Amino acid sequence: MSTQGNIANGTILGTASGTALTIVVNIGSSDIIKTVVLAALGAVVSFSMTVLLKWLGRKFKN
Repeated sequence: MSTQGNIANGTILGTASGTALTIVVNIGSSDIIKTVVLAALGAVVSFSMTVLLKWLGRKFKN
């Protein structure tokens, strides 16, 4: 039996769960909305820049 591995896994799981619960309790709904909006904006900008750079690459390659 590997009790050492079970203890380590339990400690890791307990630490991760405690950290996640602490974060969830301390984050307000306005912070979540702000994070979602900023993530969406970042995704749109990233996608737009990728398309623009591909287009510029094709234009100047030929």
